Amino acid sequence: MAGHPNFSSAIDARKDLYQRLLKSLPKNSNGQKNLFTAYHEVFAPSVEVPALLPEVWLHWDHKTVEERGPEALLRSRMDFLLLLPHGLRIVLEVDGIQHYTRDHGHTPDTAKYAEMVAADRDLKLRGYEVFRFGHDELRQIDSARALLKGFLPDMLRRFKVTI
Repeated sequence: MAGHPNFSSAIDARKDLYQRLLKSLPKNSNGQKNLFTAYHEVFAPSVEVPALLPEVWLHWDHKTVEERGPEALLRSRMDFLLLLPHGLRIVLEVDGIQHYTRDHGHTPDTAKYAEMVAADRDLKLRGYEVFRFGHDELRQIDSARALLKGFLPDMLRRFKVTI
């Protein structure tokens, strides 16, 4: 296919995919960037590690948008999706202050929180496992590395995935 590089190894292809996915992350979320970076540091240099797909939309439903507006689909976007063997789908979310407040973070918003919890239940009913992180846990790369170095291997072991 024209325009696509020929890779001399699986490692080169992995590095190229890593760079392209890293560029797709929101510029204003250090937490998401640090989760993505630490994920790859924890499992480097394995090529067998499942791709951590950022900014995945579960679906785009025009009827829902017509009936409830485009905001209705915001809960259908995942910060990260892992597709594991045996059809296992894991969602990793990084929650900043916008997930549970209004007025740019000044006022707690229990309705927003309730929507988030309902969206998690819906994802779980559809067969997704959902794990949430607070943005502050991942704000600094060193703390993100420390947290994810323990969490990620434990999570994969829980689902009997070996790397």
